[in-house]
Amino acid sequence: MRRLPVYLLLDTSGSMSGEPIESVRNGVQVLHSTLRKDPYALESAYISVITFDSDVKQIVPLTEVSLFQPPTIQSSGGTSLGGVLKKVSECADSEVKKSTENEKGDWRPLVFLMTDGYPTDDLQKGLVEFKKRKWGIVVACGTDDADFDALRQITENVVKLSQSDSASIGAFFKWVSASIATSSKKVDSGAETSDAMSELPPPPPEIILV
Repeated sequence: MRRLPVYLLLDTSGSMSGEPIESVRNGVQVLHSTLRKDPYALESAYISVITFDSDVKQIVPLTEVSLFQPPTIQSSGGTSLGGVLKKVSECADSEVKKSTENEKGDWRPLVFLMTDGYPTDDLQKGLVEFKKRKWGIVVACGTDDADFDALRQITENVVKLSQSDSASIGAFFKWVSASIATSSKKVDSGAETSDAMSELPPPPPEIILV
C-alpha cells in the first residue's frame, strides 16, 4: 500500500506559551479525531509531529491515523526554523518509502508548518537540505509576528492567521484536517499529489493567503 506521509512542524518556542500552545494541543486532538472518521485518511494517511523551539524533536514518528496518539506539547526557548527543516528532511529520508523497479513508493509527503516568530538559528542551512527533497504540498502558516520573508523561502503556499487566538489556531487545524482528507481521497483514486495550493480545500476566513 502506498502511504500518504504528513509532517506537522509545530513551533513550541516560549512565545507560544499560554493560550497559543494550548490551542495547538487542542488542534492536534481535533485533527486526529476528524481523520479517524474519514475512511480515505484511515486507509492511507500517516502522521508525524515534529516540534521546534531551541531544540528540534520528532515527538511522533510517521504513524497511521488509527494508531496515532496526540502528544504532550510544551513551549520554551527559541525558534529553530532551520533546524526543523533539516530534521523533517532527515525523517523523510528514513521513513518515506522510495519507488523501486518493482514497486511504487509512498506518495510525496505533505508538510504543514506553523510558527509565530523569527528564526533564531541558521535558516539557510536547513533550507538547502529541505529543497533537495521532493515534497507534495508544503504550507507555511504564521501569526502576525512571524517572519513571512523566511516562510516564502520555504514555500509559495504561505498563509497567515487573522488572530493569534484559539479560534484562529483551531480553524487552521480543521483546515489541515480537511486538506489531509482531500489529499487522501485523491491518492485513493491513484492520482498523483501536487504541490499547488489549489489542490486543497479553500481556507476558512481565519486563514488569510499572503
